[in-house]
Amino acid sequence: MSVMKKSNQFIALPIISIADGAEVGHVKSLVVNPKQGTVDFLTVEHGDWQISVRAIPFKKIVGVGEFAVMIEDSTSIFDLTEIPIANELVQKKISVVGAKVIDRKGQLIGETTEFFIDDDNGAILGVELSSPSKKMVLAADQLITFGRDLLVVKEEAQLNFLDREELLLNDSIQDEMEATNEDVVINHVIEKQLALLTGRTTTKDIFERDGKLLFPNGTTLEIEDVRKAQEKGPAVLAELSMNVVG
Repeated sequence: MSVMKKSNQFIALPIISIADGAEVGHVKSLVVNPKQGTVDFLTVEHGDWQISVRAIPFKKIVGVGEFAVMIEDSTSIFDLTEIPIANELVQKKISVVGAKVIDRKGQLIGETTEFFIDDDNGAILGVELSSPSKKMVLAADQLITFGRDLLVVKEEAQLNFLDREELLLNDSIQDEMEATNEDVVINHVIEKQLALLTGRTTTKDIFERDGKLLFPNGTTLEIEDVRKAQEKGPAVLAELSMNVVG
């Protein structure tokens, strides 16, 4: 299950190569993709690399713990010259922390003091911001634009502040649960179709959408036949369901 981490929990963490059983550097900074609202790379600090800048794609990270970032081996670390998109993102210098937060009507809301990351995929789940009166948390669905010095949010953002950061992960978990429930429903429907059609006999030729014969009249359907019909799409499956007996 995904774990939410603050951006500052990554900084200076040792990077450990599992294959080598050795430390291969420390996390220097997080590279934000402003279009996707994700952390796409971690830049790496190492005493032997004085000139080149190196980075780890977030998707290459095996895990992020309290004491280290784990990667499979040192081949997960790339020179920025090898990854043009990483170099481009670094040059954008998107710094979420310290950015002024304004809504799309130009109203100044506050300044970001932290942001929160899904350690499974690098998605930015939300930001913490401060105003003269208090600190607040804003979920990612209220964010419009990540700029170098500004964070633009929806006009109604001030009506959707959260009391605490933990609620960001609750929303993420809810999304995962809803997706899982949808999968359960779909699987139930598929299994029900298999049970209803297996062993029954077609009363006419059944064709695919492109006109190719799928089952000739009189075919007694095996379970693999029904699965094949399911793969051809709902229109073919409906035609089959209406033209069987037994």
